[in-house]
Amino acid sequence: MQTIDFKRMQLRNGDRILDVGCGEGRHTIGAYLEANVTAVGVDLSENDLATARERAAQFEDKDNANKSITFQACNALELPFEDNSFDKVICSEVLEHIPDYQGVLAEINRVLKPNGLLAVSVPRAWPEEICWKLSKPYRQVEGGHIRIFNATQLRHDVEDFGWTRYARHWAHALHSPFWWLKCWKWGEDDAFLVRWYHKLLVWDLMKRPWLTRALEWMLNPVMGKSVVMYFERASDNG
Repeated sequence: MQTIDFKRMQLRNGDRILDVGCGEGRHTIGAYLEANVTAVGVDLSENDLATARERAAQFEDKDNANKSITFQACNALELPFEDNSFDKVICSEVLEHIPDYQGVLAEINRVLKPNGLLAVSVPRAWPEEICWKLSKPYRQVEGGHIRIFNATQLRHDVEDFGWTRYARHWAHALHSPFWWLKCWKWGEDDAFLVRWYHKLLVWDLMKRPWLTRALEWMLNPVMGKSVVMYFERASDNG
């Protein structure tokens, strides 16, 4: 399941891509498959990184010397990379977990090349507010969401570093009702509605029928679970 639209990221052969907070590697792998790029995923969770490496092995083209994919453990507040070392940076569904999210943005600013591109996604405010109201444990679970972002404020936070937003969209409208149901029935994963809706989402992900794809496309501006913004870093940003 991709949240970032790689067409808007304008991936080109030879790009170096960094996926900050890559989790189990969905966007790192997606970028690797999109073009001949060097894709690097970083995360704090060794378990998630192990899963990411296992998944990536299924797609890795070892005969193509023009592309590579690697994963490593690190703190997003202390990225182990040189200044201006990546052409594109992805930070998807990460900042809502981190107390010092502005510190993460500063590190991304440091490693992104002049005229580089950044894609950021966070949970959309009003669907997230419903989750918080339906379930306290939802936001109290270890490693869970510690804030609800106002997208306009986040945009200003990013643009304070000298970037300019050039695109925006919403994603995963069909996932919003699932999370409302899950929060309503928190701790009851065997609840009928939760199980039924999860099966629907898995079926949709695997089969991608035109009906649900069209429905999500129409609903995304209204109730998309995530807001996704794309920024270009000005060449004179120091």
